[in-house]
Amino acid sequence: MRGEQSMKKVYGSAAEALDGVLSDGMLIAAGGFGLSGIPELLLDAIRDSGVKDLTFASNNAGVDDFGIGILLQTRQVKKMISSYVGENAEFMRQYLSGELELEFNPQGTLAERMRAGGAGIPGFYTKTGVGTVIAEGKDHKDFNGETYIMEEGIFADLSIVKAWKADTTGNAIFRKTARNFNPPAAMCGKVCVLEVEEIVEPGALDPDHIHLPGIYVHRIIQGEHEKRIEQRTTRPRTAA
Repeated sequence: MRGEQSMKKVYGSAAEALDGVLSDGMLIAAGGFGLSGIPELLLDAIRDSGVKDLTFASNNAGVDDFGIGILLQTRQVKKMISSYVGENAEFMRQYLSGELELEFNPQGTLAERMRAGGAGIPGFYTKTGVGTVIAEGKDHKDFNGETYIMEEGIFADLSIVKAWKADTTGNAIFRKTARNFNPPAAMCGKVCVLEVEEIVEPGALDPDHIHLPGIYVHRIIQGEHEKRIEQRTTRPRTAA
């Protein structure tokens, strides 16, 4: 029985894994930090599906031709809930021209909003952003003589995340910086689709090494991924 249930989570392609879960106007939480841990195969499939008017909650939008940037090029994204706009010229252009809505979040606040959503917490108070444009229109409350603002948890219709390795039940391990936003993004979605570099059988992963329990994961795909370097700085080799 356990084997039958776990096999239901593994799909043959990104398009198959997203079948029946995409709709116009939905809120998608996407993992990734810079160019690390981006669910690129799932983003390609979302682009190819033609779904539109999407809102993405994600730290950033990759670059022009990679990550959520490919959906900005096709005008499938209506709004971004993000921390960082740099390194994506199309993101900046659409925002400055008024074509794209943008809800700025301090990076830690965005991560906590995702984590809160995954824990079923509708809102929380934080000092981050008090006295700035981030605080405008938000509830303020004093605790022990300090002012805090209320932030709402993110409850996404769909989560798309990328891990290094997972078993067939969805228990996942992330590598390095990819661990940053992927786990909280995975937790806050009604449906979570996980893409991985390698799928193993249950029991093959050390329980102490698992970053995301499989209970949060509904569908899994395996594929080949591009290993991009965000910034490369070199200098001429000195003569021997």
